[in-house]
Amino acid sequence: MAQENLNILKQTLINEFKKADGRFALVYLDLNENGQHIYINEKENFHAASTMKTAIMIEVFRQAEQGKFNLDDSLLIKNEFKSIVDSSIYSLNLSDDSGEDLYRFIGEKKTIKELVNEMIIVSSNLATNLLIDLVNPKNVMATMKILGANDIKIMRGVEDLKAFDLGMNNTTTAYDLMILLKKIFFREAASQKSCDEMINILLNQKLNSIIPSLLPLDVKVAHKTGSISGVVHDSGIVFLPNGKKYILVFLSKDLKKNEQGIELGARISKLIYDYVMQ
Repeated sequence: MAQENLNILKQTLINEFKKADGRFALVYLDLNENGQHIYINEKENFHAASTMKTAIMIEVFRQAEQGKFNLDDSLLIKNEFKSIVDSSIYSLNLSDDSGEDLYRFIGEKKTIKELVNEMIIVSSNLATNLLIDLVNPKNVMATMKILGANDIKIMRGVEDLKAFDLGMNNTTTAYDLMILLKKIFFREAASQKSCDEMINILLNQKLNSIIPSLLPLDVKVAHKTGSISGVVHDSGIVFLPNGKKYILVFLSKDLKKNEQGIELGARISKLIYDYVMQ
């Protein structure tokens, strides 16, 4: 009966995707004993947008554990970064960044831990680029392979327009984002202490228009969103008051309007929540 109900849910989700403009991927993974899951286009590549910031966070914590720096160490806040195309200097546009408060501190210092918080909970692109410079994308990629996220690509910082124009983009699959969240949840992405901290940071997410949007307030979601024009993502661990837990990854591309992707993702999240609660 349980498998039959899961099959019905999967078909319902597929039908929702068919009715919508765009292309979608989804992973649902029950983190309790039964390990039920639904995969839809789980290995298809999508522009990662800000979901790649979860990978950066993992690498920051791992390098801190390796003694390369301390999370309480400070970094100078600057808005100058090198393109991966030709090392030319580019700067981020304040109006395109959801973490605008950080720009007030250019020329001053913030701790690495503060920058991780800014990168995740308000999705600051400036914090992200500072942290990518700190840990190096090649190191991030090596860690992704160690963790088993074999298709995710972290090549560059945000708003490297020369690279974007050449198609040199950060990409991910729903499956790989699930792997990262699963590794964090089971305290395998880094030490238990670091994974606990990462979950707490993800729980403080302030961009909550998709996975948590239609769920009751007593449901906790440790998640990271991502969006650019035509692309809307959310990926997280959902903690229910009854002790049940699951991972949900929703990816979209080729949207005519981002608002439609946001509404669809929220609706998908509610359908899965209702299934888990029945």
